[in-house]
Amino acid sequence: MISKRIVLHFPHRVAGQPIVYKLVKDYELEFNILKAYIIPEEEGLLVLELSGEDKNYEKGIQYLMDVGVRVQPLSQDIVRNDQRCSNCSVCVPICPTGAFVVEPLTREVHFHDNKCIACGLCVRACPLQAMEVRF
Repeated sequence: MISKRIVLHFPHRVAGQPIVYKLVKDYELEFNILKAYIIPEEEGLLVLELSGEDKNYEKGIQYLMDVGVRVQPLSQDIVRNDQRCSNCSVCVPICPTGAFVVEPLTREVHFHDNKCIACGLCVRACPLQAMEVRF
């Protein structure tokens, strides 16, 4: 069994197709939508957790790529510039998933991208613009 958080970039030409439905029906995959963003006549974005048997997961990912959906791991979308970060910890209380944790001894802020759902709250809150969400 595999479970991964991924970002799907939909070109506008496939936005009306039942792509996620096919993942469930044809590949027996389960999904949990974490974020959806659609601009009419442009690219759509879907952040989801996708899980299922390894073989079915790989076939489902291949299907997505075959229909023109760009697939990338969620962790690639979140970037922290460690040079800019001052460890002010403004991001810590606003993160809904607890992706930021303050080390008690050093007061250093650690970012756990595997907990991140790319909501963008940290990007807007960071006074030094050390966080960036790339879609």
